[in-house]
Amino acid sequence: MVVEETGFIAVSRSVVSYAAEMLAGMERKIVGERNVRTAQGNAYEAMRADQARAQARADVDEMVAALAARPRPRNNRPTRTRVSPAR
Repeated sequence: MVVEETGFIAVSRSVVSYAAEMLAGMERKIVGERNVRTAQGNAYEAMRADQARAQARADVDEMVAALAARPRPRNNRPTRTRVSPAR
């Protein structure tokens, strides 16, 4: 069943469509044709950000593993507890 768009819905979609085209044209003029953001460009930037986060996680994991593998010095002396003065 197909419902024809009439009245307010048709007008509002036309206004939104026109506004989107106008904004896209303004973006092209302001930043230049070569710098217009595209879905492909956005996807590539998201992929690069994911790779950077994964690399940062791997670096931290490597550092934690290196710290855990270091031999810890043994301290056989009893530990002193610090007592704060009463106020």
